[in-house]
Amino acid sequence: MNELYAQLCRYDTQAWRKAVETLAAEIHPIDRNATRIWFAFYPLDLFLALEASSEDPAATARKLGLMGNWRLSEQIDTSHRFLYAHRYWPQVKSAVQHAPAPWPDDLAALVSAIAESAARTARVDREFLLGIGAVALMTLRQAGPDAFAAAPGKIHLSERARALSPHQVMTQRTRDDWQGVFGFLRGLKKQWTVRFDEGDPDAAFTLIDGQEIATAAQTDTRDYHSRDPRCTPNEGPIPVECRAASCGTCWVGVIAGAEKLSPVVDRDERRRMKVFGYLDSPEEQPLIRLACQARAHGAVTIVIPPWNGVFASCYRREV
Repeated sequence: MNELYAQLCRYDTQAWRKAVETLAAEIHPIDRNATRIWFAFYPLDLFLALEASSEDPAATARKLGLMGNWRLSEQIDTSHRFLYAHRYWPQVKSAVQHAPAPWPDDLAALVSAIAESAARTARVDREFLLGIGAVALMTLRQAGPDAFAAAPGKIHLSERARALSPHQVMTQRTRDDWQGVFGFLRGLKKQWTVRFDEGDPDAAFTLIDGQEIATAAQTDTRDYHSRDPRCTPNEGPIPVECRAASCGTCWVGVIAGAEKLSPVVDRDERRRMKVFGYLDSPEEQPLIRLACQARAHGAVTIVIPPWNGVFASCYRREV
């Protein structure tokens, strides 16, 4: 695996982006958005900037305003829980560890070879494992061969979540809440469900039509602070500080329902997203949003990254 790691070190950010873009149409729709979001959550350029810094790593992290856990070496088995293919992680990890040389020089072809090998073991179609195959190789690249090999390779999902079929998951993602036969006659505003962890059936809160996601999350007063110190006690699962697009703490990935969110037409959100390094894209309804600005007009499924920062100086990319 050391030789495979050495080969991965030769690919720059552009090569990784090209590989993901090349494979995007072949990735099963259930993980197509999730794969793009994962690569936005764990950018190679940020890792390289931290690795190359001559300063103490903690000092560099403070300079970039990093909070939470951005280190892939500490999340080898868990960073990709929001991909449906996470349930096949043991087979994918094994395929990476035991991939026979020689490997394809083309990165997209290498990802495809890993997916095909894992698919034979897992007995699923290759399209399900292309996304997590790319994730596995990037994880090896950032975590290193020793840490990658030492990770147990466990699945971090409940039995109930693992039992769901792709059709069931995708149906749940696209279904808007039923408002009742006479809901419109009662003059009540529509309410939508926001899911933030598909592996936990209780990980959801209700949003009033047109409300910002972060504001709606405040109604969920369960204890999230003990799990993630970035969360304000009794103010929901999404870390947030300013509610004015100034802090960048509340960035989220939109796995499903991006088209149901208000467009990124507010100059503050778009400008600040570029400053943070989260977004440099002309899309009006991208997959990365600030929860304090994005207003929902339907049920959406999001994923909350385990860290945030202000690191645009490290790189520029499109999501």
